[in-house]
Amino acid sequence: MNDRAYLDYREKRINHWDSIAPNLDYWRRHSRYYHSRLTQIIRFATPPGQRVLEIGCGRGDLLAALNPSVGVGIDFSAEMINLAQKRHPQLKFIHTDIYDLQLEETFDTIIVSDVVNELWDVQEALKIIRPLAPAGARVIFNFQSRLWEIPLRIVKHLKLSTPTLDQNWLTFEDVEGLLELTGFEVIRRRREIMFPFSFPFLDKLMNRVLVKLWPLYHCALTNFVVARPRPEKWEKMGNPLVSVVTPARNEAGNISSILDRTPEMGSGTELIFVEGHSSDNTYETIEKEISKRPNRNIKLLKQSGTGKGSAVREAFDVAKGDVLMILDADMTVAPEDLPRFLDVITSGQGEFVNGVRLVYPMEDEAMRSLNLLGNKFFSLVFSWLLEQPVKDTLCGTKVLSMDNYRKIAANRSYFGEFDPFGDFDLLFGAAKANMKIVDMPVRYRARTYGSTNIDRWRHGWLLLKMAVFATKRLKFI
Repeated sequence: MNDRAYLDYREKRINHWDSIAPNLDYWRRHSRYYHSRLTQIIRFATPPGQRVLEIGCGRGDLLAALNPSVGVGIDFSAEMINLAQKRHPQLKFIHTDIYDLQLEETFDTIIVSDVVNELWDVQEALKIIRPLAPAGARVIFNFQSRLWEIPLRIVKHLKLSTPTLDQNWLTFEDVEGLLELTGFEVIRRRREIMFPFSFPFLDKLMNRVLVKLWPLYHCALTNFVVARPRPEKWEKMGNPLVSVVTPARNEAGNISSILDRTPEMGSGTELIFVEGHSSDNTYETIEKEISKRPNRNIKLLKQSGTGKGSAVREAFDVAKGDVLMILDADMTVAPEDLPRFLDVITSGQGEFVNGVRLVYPMEDEAMRSLNLLGNKFFSLVFSWLLEQPVKDTLCGTKVLSMDNYRKIAANRSYFGEFDPFGDFDLLFGAAKANMKIVDMPVRYRARTYGSTNIDRWRHGWLLLKMAVFATKRLKFI
């Protein structure tokens, strides 16, 4: 940029932050809690061991706290960069302005924390960042709410916070619009930090609980946005092998139809049945039907654990596919719908595709009235929890790539193997990993054989307990 006004703007800011750097601890003595809380929130969204770039890294403390495998920080203040290199010699720091940035490498996560309010041209900065973020990367922003403009001015005037120069004040809508213009799409957004001070009990109550509740969240100090590169043609998955997993317990009458109606997809379809301690002849029926179809790629497992969740995990552990699908053996979701799920994954439009049975009219007796009300209730609860719209949490048909499943499995210890259904293990894991969740409406059909394995009261109570558990692990962090 050769704009004279911009060059003056930059020089003024460089001089300001160079003068602040030697005394940063002094200036931050009243805002240590705020920066500690920011670090905690960003660490929650950034798995350790990633390649991380931080724009406007200051002295590098946030970048180091993320435990990256490769950590690169840039800042236009030479004094800040010198401090960062001394404090964190294991990381790489570059003295440069974002508008002069030239990097050949790409990153899993790019952090832009409290920086958009300093930038001369936010759109141009995002255009420069975009090539550094490949498919699957995440960009995490936080920026302060304009509601706090006057209180922050007062605090800075009283010298109770780090001095700053005139700031940009962007809203969620401003940032999302600029991301859309520069090739990104927003996955989730949230408001954080209502009380930016350390005070026993009160800081946790206000910043972990109350700030997440309407209408109190409008009082939040800082806004967070997680975005990903918008899928482009060159990012699309090629012709993947597809693994369709079907847990089957007392479903002997449906096996033949599943095999006849499940289409060949991608470069081929691997069918994996997991028989779950049936009281009928489901296992023998699957063996018999497999023998009739020697040209199809079919596996049969006898489940070692109990519950659908265990069955799905056992099947995913042996699956060879690039894309993993779950198809319930009750045939209430038609196998013919599966290619539409695959299209979302291969196009990059979504990273986790969730079937939704609550859009189209259902066949008679497909779902009892109380079950329908329960599903609608839990869809509202879990959409709030996951911060992405999830209209039907209990539809058994879910699809994701093997790579994304491995990310969920690697982080499973955070939640534990508490989910007998398997739906929430996957949904919670996808949300924790900031995956793009897409709802796929399907026609929900009545059973033609057998009876449901769901106990509405017992399992409804279990769902409620899982919602409370997830609130602690995903929302009130």
